[in-house]
Amino acid sequence: MIDAEGFRPNVGMVLADGQGRVLWARRAGQDAWQFPQGGIQQGESPEQALFRELEEEIGLKPEHVRVLGATRGWLRYRLPQRLVRRNHKGPVCIGQKQKWFLLEFLGDESCVNLTRDPTKPEFDAWDWVSYWYPVNQVVAFKRDVYRRALKELCPRHSRLVSDGERRAG
Repeated sequence: MIDAEGFRPNVGMVLADGQGRVLWARRAGQDAWQFPQGGIQQGESPEQALFRELEEEIGLKPEHVRVLGATRGWLRYRLPQRLVRRNHKGPVCIGQKQKWFLLEFLGDESCVNLTRDPTKPEFDAWDWVSYWYPVNQVVAFKRDVYRRALKELCPRHSRLVSDGERRAG
């Protein structure tokens, strides 16, 4: 599903552990790390896509997370020309428009399962990293979207971390 401007609707997921860290995953077979993300299918809401993609990509179910917030609108990035697929049968995708969600991880780390689909895993490794670390580590054409999403979601993330510190202290 590609919109009239050539952007594919997508959801991005910032999964936070309550200790200031977020889940960062390596794309299968590549030296490229990113937040989990995935396309929104025809007739699907961003929230429905969020939970479907969360399970497909990292094996987590709705009970493993709590939605803390979402970006107000769509954040867009353009693909570099070398990645734009030329297609004579339908619209060409020039990039993605994304709705980003901040999620609190409620499960145990053993719930993370990158091999739900062993024939085509999205990721082959994951780690917890500091909140702002991904902005300068993600592939260059996604950096502005990451910066904007994390900036917008930061107040909710800060509340999660301070609530966690109060509970632990």
